[in-house]
Amino acid sequence: MAAVVAGAALLLSACGNPLQGGAEGGAEGEIVIGSSDVGESLLLAQIYAGALRNAGSENVTVRPPVGGREVVVQALRDRSLSLVPDYSGNLLRYFDPDSEATTPEEVYAELRQTLPDGFRVLEQAPAQDTDVLVIRQELADTGISTISDLAPHCDDLVFGGPGQWADRWKVKIKELYGCEFREIRVTDTGGPVTVEALRSGEVQVADLFSTSATIESNGFVPLVDDKNMFPAQNIVPLVARGTLSEREERALNDLSAVLTTEKLTELNVEFSTEKRNPLDIAEEFLRENGLT
Repeated sequence: MAAVVAGAALLLSACGNPLQGGAEGGAEGEIVIGSSDVGESLLLAQIYAGALRNAGSENVTVRPPVGGREVVVQALRDRSLSLVPDYSGNLLRYFDPDSEATTPEEVYAELRQTLPDGFRVLEQAPAQDTDVLVIRQELADTGISTISDLAPHCDDLVFGGPGQWADRWKVKIKELYGCEFREIRVTDTGGPVTVEALRSGEVQVADLFSTSATIESNGFVPLVDDKNMFPAQNIVPLVARGTLSEREERALNDLSAVLTTEKLTELNVEFSTEKRNPLDIAEEFLRENGLT
């Protein structure tokens, strides 16, 4: 993912760096959009900005990546940011670590109830970018298409994923599915180390993100989470309360309504694989979906 962000910086430098914004937030009336340091978040921030400009907002700025969720939340709290794209499940667990909600409807309802004063979420998109367990085609050909199918074989398989995976999911996957991997190996968070470990056979099961372009490009097979172990991760705008007008909120809700997982995956391919300029991607997406 570091390579994706670095690539974004190179792309943007050629067009006046449209991610460059005011370091201390916007003046009164300015909408300042932030993002995390993940390529997909950067791209969504530009799409949000385009939708707002097309709806008549004249003073819209996209800031450079501001870091992880803790930094983003603080920036929204002190109004140096107006809004950011976020993920419903992770956002809910940030504010309520004990939540057991998993479905899109449950997660979104609890999120709206849990948000502290000063924050609100707009309508969530159908698009999700959630954790997904993936395997190579030859293992899938043995009749494995769900995590339930995988479970009887887990004790023979090596798993690769981020450092925190065991703490978050080792117990849960055993409780829900009866799956206990022979070894859990730390690779990276859905990045090139994990991809190469699965390609080479160093691991037989890996944790990636559902919209990752690397799944299709490598012929990996995503497994159906048939018992909803992973919570829904719908794309949702997180907003500092009072920073957007009703018109601006409607524009973002209209955008969310047409953003599907399939479309988001295609956007990621254009950005991370084809290295297209994110402004061009955003403009084309908005135009093709009647949001200009």
